[in-house]
Amino acid sequence: LPNDVPGPTPTVADQVFWNYCQQRELRFQCCADCGHFRHPPTPTCPACRSFEIQWVQAGDAAVVFSFTIVHHPAHTSVKDRVPYNVSIIDFPACGHARLVSNVIDAGPTEIHIGMDVSLVWETAGNGMLIPRFRQQI
Repeated sequence: LPNDVPGPTPTVADQVFWNYCQQRELRFQCCADCGHFRHPPTPTCPACRSFEIQWVQAGDAAVVFSFTIVHHPAHTSVKDRVPYNVSIIDFPACGHARLVSNVIDAGPTEIHIGMDVSLVWETAGNGMLIPRFRQQI
């Protein structure tokens, strides 16, 4: 990432998620009572309203669920990187929890729904590690 790309600003709700990311661990919340996975993090389970939370490490298998190609940059730091994708990544082993990210090595004509991807870590401008993805070959 360019050094001036702003990184995330953790909130009370997602601080634990970002703490795990800084350890290069991608984890999702899972309800300890009903097993429902969710992202972004919430204090209660949307399925059963339980407050009992576990953080489960994402498996290696992930796929592109959906994506869009950005032609007009949302921030000046990426103006030279258009077009780029914003992708919803699905994790089948984690109850199909989904994360918004990018597939960093797929051009606009290469990325597709159902594409198998692998997790990589990039450093944002504020020094935080953020999850990105590469095509599986």
